[in-house]
Amino acid sequence: MPQPGPGEVLIKIHAVSLNYRDLMMVKGLYNPKLKLPRIPCSDGAGEVSAVGEGVTAWKPGDRVCGIFMQNWLDGPPTPAKIKGALGGDVDGMLAEYVVLKESGLVRFPDHLSFEEAATLPCAGVTAWNALAAGNLQSNSSVLIQGTGGVSIFALQLAKLKGAHAIGISSSDAKLQRVCSLGLDKGFNYGETPEWDRWVMEQTGGEGVDLVVEVGGVGTLPRSLRAVKMGGTIAQIGVLSGPAEPVPVPMILHKQVHIRGIYVGSRQHFEEMNKAIAAAKLKPVLEARPWTEAKQVFKQIESATHFGKLVLKVG
Repeated sequence: MPQPGPGEVLIKIHAVSLNYRDLMMVKGLYNPKLKLPRIPCSDGAGEVSAVGEGVTAWKPGDRVCGIFMQNWLDGPPTPAKIKGALGGDVDGMLAEYVVLKESGLVRFPDHLSFEEAATLPCAGVTAWNALAAGNLQSNSSVLIQGTGGVSIFALQLAKLKGAHAIGISSSDAKLQRVCSLGLDKGFNYGETPEWDRWVMEQTGGEGVDLVVEVGGVGTLPRSLRAVKMGGTIAQIGVLSGPAEPVPVPMILHKQVHIRGIYVGSRQHFEEMNKAIAAAKLKPVLEARPWTEAKQVFKQIESATHFGKLVLKVG
């Protein structure tokens, strides 16, 4: 049983959610020089069990999530702030009890269960920042790619802002399901790969204001063709390899803003939580016992899931 030192908090973990990053981490692909052993998974929710000397922000029974980067509390990112990422630089959340710094926690909205709250730290905050990067407004248009955790959160949060959301998937069944969550129009790129042409048709030849780009360099060329002149691509994913060279002249001609999104700060997390609480938004997830962790990692690898995959702990 770990013990909290001065300024630290002991959390009893009730739920852990998985991200593609976690899969890459345990396969040794994210950081081949990672110091082992390491407890994986950045995202978890639980309740405060005990506090160390000098802790004033928390008390036993408080329902909390850890923030993804334990040192990025507010303001713009710096090399120092982005160190201390859970499940990477430091031990993560796939445990029964975890000790974190007093400053490395947020209180999650009261209407959420532990399983729902566990989906927020990486996917939720990443989607929130992606929409902020595009300055999404009620008259804006956004394209989401696929139906994973970040994409579904981006859809839900975009609809809270009143934006017009369209999306692509290789599955008609998933498209039907995501439309029930508010997607205005969907397109099956498995049947017709030229989804960028479809986006231009849907937007009267202008393109979307924001692309939430989770595919990586394999989808970036089409995203550049699908975004409007002066629009924004929120670059998140590293899932696909290059299918064609990135058309750099198009970036110049269309004056596109490409913004790298690497989760966010505690301040971003708290701002998102206020919006989620006000709207009583519910994350989309599938929960399974923590004893099935290996099977759930394989499910992440196969990309058959919809929304977030969560492990129930204790």
